[in-house]
Amino acid sequence: MSDPPFYPHDPPEQIAEDVFMVRGSIRMNPLLRITRNMGIVRRDRELTLINPIRLSEEGYGQLAKLGSVQRLIRLGPFHGVDDAYTVRRFSAPLMAPGPSSAHPLPEGTLPLSPDVPLPFPHASLFSFRGTKEAECALLLQRDTPLLLTCDAIQHYGDYRHNNLPARILLPWVGFPKTTLVGPIWLKVMTLKGESLRGEFERLLAHDFDALLAGHGSFLASGAKEAVAAAVERAFAKK
Repeated sequence: MSDPPFYPHDPPEQIAEDVFMVRGSIRMNPLLRITRNMGIVRRDRELTLINPIRLSEEGYGQLAKLGSVQRLIRLGPFHGVDDAYTVRRFSAPLMAPGPSSAHPLPEGTLPLSPDVPLPFPHASLFSFRGTKEAECALLLQRDTPLLLTCDAIQHYGDYRHNNLPARILLPWVGFPKTTLVGPIWLKVMTLKGESLRGEFERLLAHDFDALLAGHGSFLASGAKEAVAAAVERAFAKK
């Protein structure tokens, strides 16, 4: 089995106390390259990678300066193309909320649910109920409470790391420069005749002010209000 390639990405950047992000990209097809982000949570010198992405060797060197990778967390079923490689590279277990039709779970994957203790303190897991496949979000209590998501909620403050065709296309397929409920995710994950609005309202009952999603850019403040507005737009006609 060949290893997945790495795509352009930034160095790790601190976004909260012992929380970092790597803003990167992935090629969807020969035409489109879009953003993809990885979160990093540090406890002492132990690192947990959230929505792992493959890095360049230079990127892995920068990661090693932060600490030692001990585990991986996959929040959503459609992010996992680099998981098997990352598990092998670091001999670190993956935690995931359930099987994925897109990316099979590596052998030895551990369960991820609100009932399972997280590997770092001052954090809780939110699990979307009633979706076709399991997806979670992570809430970190820092000086600025932080929400980490996969595909369900995204924020685009800019289109950096999207190539030119993607930048042209994104506003026309439901990804303008704002905070949004992932339109493709919503269509794919909603059961026939059902609505997921109540799940987003349940998420909004939690405390958060910053947002790092699996795609787009980091939102440093005002995230809860932005997500509430995104939910209103997404379900206005539903």
